[in-house]
Amino acid sequence: MRCSFVGLGAMGAPMARLLAARGLLVAVWNRTAAKAQDLAAELQVAAPADLAELAALSDLVFVCVSADADVRAVIAALRPGLRAGSIVVDTSTVSMQTATDVAADLATIGVDFLDAPLTGGVEGARLGRLSVMVGGEQAVLDRAQSAFAAFALRVTRMGAVGAGQATKAVNQVMIGGIAEGVCEALAFGEALGLPRESLLAVLTAGAANSWFLEKRGLSMLEGRFDSGFKLALLHKDLGIVQAMAAQLGASLPSVNAAHTDYGKLLGEGRGDDEISSLIRIKRRLFGQPS
Repeated sequence: MRCSFVGLGAMGAPMARLLAARGLLVAVWNRTAAKAQDLAAELQVAAPADLAELAALSDLVFVCVSADADVRAVIAALRPGLRAGSIVVDTSTVSMQTATDVAADLATIGVDFLDAPLTGGVEGARLGRLSVMVGGEQAVLDRAQSAFAAFALRVTRMGAVGAGQATKAVNQVMIGGIAEGVCEALAFGEALGLPRESLLAVLTAGAANSWFLEKRGLSMLEGRFDSGFKLALLHKDLGIVQAMAAQLGASLPSVNAAHTDYGKLLGEGRGDDEISSLIRIKRRLFGQPS
């Protein structure tokens, strides 16, 4: 299967590298053309300037971009080059409505679509250990499985198109809530004067442990927020969750708290920080420097 990759950010670039290692990658594209050209040279694949040209080279196109408008624009640009029977897989985190709209449009030209958002972080992308939540037809997923296997440890079909994004929304509720709890707790521990290394050792050995605490506990306490999932993206995702909850007539307190806190950090110009930068807000509760 000839695969192409659109969107070479913190997640997309390592995923593209893993596809190339399996001999599946034929082309890459990025909004910043130089990034695509550099990666294409490294991996010895094409870097067309035109997305329709990239689509024409491909049996399957992966898309990994930041927002609903980006997904819609990319797929509109791919559309003239897509052939009946090809597959578009969107690994971005966007609304269910965007997924269903795009799928319906592509179906009119015989192109299959999967919404397939990811979890597992930058480390998971680099190591090929991502978990993928998929919406779409089982037969289409079966055809794409060899490509998913390049970067995913687990691929789970959750239902029809849109179900992948619904599952990612549930995931982001947990991510936001866990970040709130862990950052608040560690700021509390600092205020109490507890030794950093001993605190992390005892917490990660017990029931309070989580991926976030294990992977980000030390770096956040050391004030390092330069790698991992950018808080601007989680803020965007939590906004999607809020809209989905509102459609169900509900408001989610933990999501609202996290969205508000990340909004404050965005207002301070910290959107490119990793999400554990939330500890800055929590330190302020105790009058500590952030």
